[in-house]
Amino acid sequence: MVFSNSQAALTSFHFSPEKSDLNRLFALLLWVLVLVGVASAQNSAQEEMVIKGNNEGTVYGLGNSVRVTGTAKEAISLGGDVIVEGTVEGDVATIGGSVIQKAGARIGGDVMVFGGSYRTEDAHANRNPEAITIMYAGYQQELGNIMRNPTGLFSPHFTSSYLGIRLLVVLFWFVVSLAFTAVMPGTISRGVARLQLTSLRVAAIGLIGMMVVFVGVLLCLRIIPEPISVVIGLLALLLWFVAGLFGRVILYAATGRWLQRKYFPIAKHSEAVALLLGTSFWVLLTSLPYVWPFMAAFILIISFGLALTARYRVGWNATQV
Repeated sequence: MVFSNSQAALTSFHFSPEKSDLNRLFALLLWVLVLVGVASAQNSAQEEMVIKGNNEGTVYGLGNSVRVTGTAKEAISLGGDVIVEGTVEGDVATIGGSVIQKAGARIGGDVMVFGGSYRTEDAHANRNPEAITIMYAGYQQELGNIMRNPTGLFSPHFTSSYLGIRLLVVLFWFVVSLAFTAVMPGTISRGVARLQLTSLRVAAIGLIGMMVVFVGVLLCLRIIPEPISVVIGLLALLLWFVAGLFGRVILYAATGRWLQRKYFPIAKHSEAVALLLGTSFWVLLTSLPYVWPFMAAFILIISFGLALTARYRVGWNATQV
């Protein structure tokens, strides 16, 4: 969706798509859903990699479990368990699995577990007394599935629970948009006009602003003393949160008004209907497999741009349609 930079009315958008184009767009989105559904039907069976003998380097398991029966410097598994029957001189880590130390086995370094648990069969684990254990037990199956099939992040499964959550998301953002519109209608109207007349400029400012904030926070964390850098990081996080709320409402209102005028003439002057249409449209786009990361990035960039240009006034003649 591209917003025109030409002069236009305060509450209108300069679009001229035909209905046949919209039908082709919906057909394309349906085709993408079918292809992704077929591609995500594949199953990835978990295997086990057995490490024997003396290994000088680090042992990795990507999408499978690692069983160390000999000696290894370090052992890491992404999406599986690490089972130590021999000796691991250094650290042992896993994401989406558990670390199991068998009787008589030795782990010389730290143990890091995200998603599973750390278990030992000895009454007193044969480990370095100075070593530490970092464990986050929870979502083991989900983390394991992500590690074994990273593309699953980009292709959600359309279950009844998922669809119910998306409907709740639509309701949540609709209520938030109504609240923002009721509290500051003038600000929302100016933001809609600014997005319509200078959309490319807003996107460019948002992208540059995000990069500057991100790099600036990283530099502050490295250069400035820790207490001050933490405050700066929290302020940057607050800016991201406020910009996300403010920009989403404006984007939803602008998109809903355009859809309302072009394709849904019912309740033509109803702000609530426009907000519901815009919210539903963008929640649908951010739910599409492999498409949602780009849509989420676009929303964040536009939101940053709108927040950073909140005091910017464009020159236009306000006319009501």
